[in-house]
Amino acid sequence: MLLNAMPDHVQNRLADYARLLRIDRPIGSLLLLWPTYWALWLAGEGSPDIGNIIVFTLGVFFMRAAGCAINDFADRDWDRHVKRTQDRPLTAGRIKAWEAVALFAGLCLASFLMVVLFTNTLTFYLSFGGALLAFIYPFMKRYTHLPQLFLGAAFSWAIPMAWAAQADALSQITWLLFTANVLWTVAYDTFYAMVDRDDDLKVGIKSTAILFGDADRAIIAMLQTMVVVVLLMVGQRAELGAFYYLGLAGMAGLFVYQQYLARQRSREGCFKAFLNNNWAGFAVFAGLVIDLMIA
Repeated sequence: MLLNAMPDHVQNRLADYARLLRIDRPIGSLLLLWPTYWALWLAGEGSPDIGNIIVFTLGVFFMRAAGCAINDFADRDWDRHVKRTQDRPLTAGRIKAWEAVALFAGLCLASFLMVVLFTNTLTFYLSFGGALLAFIYPFMKRYTHLPQLFLGAAFSWAIPMAWAAQADALSQITWLLFTANVLWTVAYDTFYAMVDRDDDLKVGIKSTAILFGDADRAIIAMLQTMVVVVLLMVGQRAELGAFYYLGLAGMAGLFVYQQYLARQRSREGCFKAFLNNNWAGFAVFAGLVIDLMIA
């Protein structure tokens, strides 16, 4: 009701900000959220502090939105040549470059203040690494065919932060989760990059989809297998039970389904395979939570 009462130009402006921050597309936030929850529930032995759940849930949404703003700033000249991105508000000129940078800075500041006010010193120090990774990732596609690796590190940095906030220390399991999530992110973001591969080749954008070439699906399958193996190691070291492994089996089954979706490497199929990873992350989280509840 309040939005409908606003003038049209204000509604359009807010809609453009929402598109810039991908508020209308929560998939990226969910892909960040599940591994963060894995870390919180494992570090909290099934009962993480409600304060940490709130801080890291908000932090995930804030930092994902910040990452989208700085990504569109970095790609504003290239996006007009890519079919999927040519109407983004920044590229189309409906939002100015300085506004995107200001939103990035503001969202990072809000996340940083939450860490300072509601977590511990170790998490505070780790937060600087997260902010740095969020800033540099969008520019990596200019210099390396492995920008997905930098995205993986950025998406995974919430794992040590969440673990540190909950346990005030880091462990071997922390870094196993981090490794699994980096591998997983490279796999699903390669599916995403396959959607734009033809356009990226014309413009000169680098990606793992271009680097892997015809071996793309095979390499993604190898990465997915490695994800499952590392998460098996997590289960062993954390002494988890059957429900965790059922959740992990669900993830493995969904990985097979994703390969089927992308079998023809069509834009639509690859994008569906990318989106399906939300359920893969949820499957592991659901199995983990149930396992810890009944332990």
